[in-house]
Amino acid sequence: MPSAARGLTAVLLLLVTLTGCASPARRWWDQVANAGLQGTIVAGDPFRHVVLERPGRRSRVLHVYLDGDGTPWDAWSPAADPTPRNPLVLNLMRLDDSPTLYLGRPCYHGLRDDPGCTPALWTSERYSDRVVASMTAALARHPMTRAFDRLAFIGYSGGGVLAVLLAARFAQTAGVITVAANLDIDAWTARHGYLRLAGSLNPASQPPLPSHLYQRHYLGGRDRVVPPEIVSGGRFESATIVLIPDFDHVCCWQNLWPSIIADLTRGVD
Repeated sequence: MPSAARGLTAVLLLLVTLTGCASPARRWWDQVANAGLQGTIVAGDPFRHVVLERPGRRSRVLHVYLDGDGTPWDAWSPAADPTPRNPLVLNLMRLDDSPTLYLGRPCYHGLRDDPGCTPALWTSERYSDRVVASMTAALARHPMTRAFDRLAFIGYSGGGVLAVLLAARFAQTAGVITVAANLDIDAWTARHGYLRLAGSLNPASQPPLPSHLYQRHYLGGRDRVVPPEIVSGGRFESATIVLIPDFDHVCCWQNLWPSIIADLTRGVD
């Protein structure tokens, strides 16, 4: 059976498993269907990952979207299902006229019963080398990735952390955009009094990305989840940081998205 057919079969089986359950994963798949996106499941190393595809205008650059952390915790315990409740990233993809790919995390989107899935992968180790390496393998194996010679990583919130970490692992990387991203995870956890994300990689402590890459890190002036000073006071070049004074962690990035993508296109095409 061709790999695309196997992926579709896996998605259908996953949907059957989730039918009748009002879980975050079930609701997320409903949002995917409403957005008209196509989903497959791709093997990483060692985890499986949900991948969504959306064709666009002719371009040499594939836009790879990374979602936020979802809901890692439920009160004082790890959440049973960390899948994002907010469809913001799916909506941003719909506003992007370039070819786009959504790369899911291990254990999200209905895959939490996969072998090796433990709550650490969506709590303290959510940005660990184990997570990033498996996502790297899944993206490298996907046929859409191999059809493009350049990649632009686009990450929202915690997905911005993963965007920076993944960008460093692909020679095809041409650009990185982050939105409301906690790019210094140690400063972020200290600011909020959270437990330190032991086992996770901190972009602020990694070697900087090559200077020739297009980079923009968008921050909301009213963001209380990721206050802008967490990033603006760090090691990221001030020229790559864009502060939008009236925006917060969620509002109103969709309004600005067409112009953000237009700037990216001019910077990498």
